[in-house]
Order: sequence, then structure tokens, then C-alpha cells
Amino acid sequence: MRTLWLVTVFLTVACAKGNPDLRMAERNSPPPKTTLHATATATFAGGCFWCIEAPFEKVPGVADAVSGYTGGTVENPTYRQVGSGTTGHTEAVQVHYDPSIVSYEQLLDFLWRQFDPTDDGGSFVDRGSQYRPGIFYHDEEQRAVAEESRRRLEESGRLDKPIATPVVPLDVFYVAEDYHQDFYKKDPQRYHSYRRGSGRDQFLDRVWGDERVPKWLAD
Repeated sequence: MRTLWLVTVFLTVACAKGNPDLRMAERNSPPPKTTLHATATATFAGGCFWCIEAPFEKVPGVADAVSGYTGGTVENPTYRQVGSGTTGHTEAVQVHYDPSIVSYEQLLDFLWRQFDPTDDGGSFVDRGSQYRPGIFYHDEEQRAVAEESRRRLEESGRLDKPIATPVVPLDVFYVAEDYHQDFYKKDPQRYHSYRRGSGRDQFLDRVWGDERVPKWLAD
């Protein structure tokens, strides 16, 4: 579905000059990755993994963000298999970070600003369980922090529908094919055309406005 839709978007949608990914990159240059001690990992799903990996890679303290699949029953699934919606997996991203620079709580605060957490049937134009959202905790401490973060967002009144993003234990994370990794760098025009045309940025601008970049990251 995404492949066919991308052809239309590529021809009709221009890359947005005001893209928040680019604005954040200009404001915040992460420390060189060689200086980071990425001793912690977080796993998040928020629809198309291209659109979750790219912004997280620009967060100071994040050493790497890796696209992949989790939550399914088939071992070592391929993109084609996951895309069929028959394996039970969802597209997800593992974030390897230095907790002395950025906390798990801050990563969650950043995550909520990247997708629609009220939609459990897919993500924007991508429909189906293979695009469902989720926070996949690695230990009980992450579970508690994630549930509290979700509660605070729910009670903030920012969203007009209940949050449908589950907090569930991580089982197995399978790294996606190489051509999906750093896709926003490999094919930036296609990435930005897809992203803008999907409706993701329009939704996030409407919900978060000037707060799309958290204060702790914008300062």
C-alpha cells in the first residue's frame, strides 16, 4: 500500500521547507557518536518506521535508531511478510542511547510528539496492525515510567480521543532490511514527500503547535 501511494506523493507533494525534523537538526547537533556510552535501549512503534527513526537520530544522547519489526509470531520476517499484515508484527524502532545525556522519560516525551497515539488501527495513511503503535518495555522500570508518561499525557487534555497506545513487554526485535536503515538520508526527497503527504506533520502541527519540540530539547 505504501509503495503505490508513494508514487503519487512523489509526483504531487514537494518536500516541506519547514519540516520539524530539519528545524530540530539545525537547533540541536548531537554529540559525536564516538563520545556516547549507549548503555540503554528503548523500543517504540509509531507507524512507518522511517518517520520514527529519523527524528530520534537527531536527539542528543541517542547513538543510533534502528528500524525493525516486533510483536509478531514469525521468526526473521521480511518487509514483504510484515507488510502483508499476516505475521502479527508492527514496524518499530530501537533507540540506543546514553542515559547520562538523555533519559527514558525524555525519550517518551519526545515519542508522543511523533505520531497519533489515539489510533490503534494503523498510522495516518498506513492502515493495518503492521503499523499499530506501541511502547515495548525492556524491564519493569521502563514499564512504570512509560505508564506514568502515558497517564500524564492522557490527563493533559491535549488529545481529543483516548490514548490507544499499549505499554507491553518486548519479546523479540528483528532488524529490518538494510535499505530501510537511515532511509531519510539515503533518499531524502522520497522520505520527505512521503512524510508530508501522509498527513503526519499536519496532525502534529495541529496537536502540538509550537511545542512539537520539547522544551528540554529546544533550549
